Amino acid sequence: MTGGSARPRALVAGVGNIFLGDDGFGVEAARALAGRPLPDGVEVADIGIRGVHLAYRLLDGYDTLVVLDATARGGEPGTLYVIDAAEPGSRQPPDGVPLDGHRMSPDAVLALLDTLCAGTGAVPPRRTLVVGCEPATVEERIGLSPRVAAAVPEAVHLVVGLIGEPVGDEAVVRPGPHPPSPIRRAP
Repeated sequence: MTGGSARPRALVAGVGNIFLGDDGFGVEAARALAGRPLPDGVEVADIGIRGVHLAYRLLDGYDTLVVLDATARGGEPGTLYVIDAAEPGSRQPPDGVPLDGHRMSPDAVLALLDTLCAGTGAVPPRRTLVVGCEPATVEERIGLSPRVAAAVPEAVHLVVGLIGEPVGDEAVVRPGPHPPSPIRRAP
């Protein structure tokens, strides 16, 4: 790097399997977000099921990572969640789960990233957020269910607002026919 301070970089990564219904939420939301003008330093990537690729890409140095993914937490289908991920170095891979480049959850990707950073001296993102959507179905099929598809524009709006804002541990946005709900902490 040559003199001056580098502008913070952010990566918004859409993850999921488009052949498993609502599991493709992250990919669809990333595609919708990629069509919008974004601030300098913000990149959007359709990662799909390539978790190892995401971990290695993060070694290039990003200040913020926003992961878009289907996130089953027991809410109504289409509910959006904003989750502030654990501190770098505190994430452990799930027990008994082998490294499989096509079946890595965001937790496993972040644990792999911590391991790669420890081995290379790279620095993980300072801030990692997950914007998740409650799925209706993750059975074999192409296309999102109606309620999850309806949540994609709201998720895009949410990500645009989060790019520069700090967030608490977790927030919930309930689906509905009204304008985007304010973010509330989950109980």
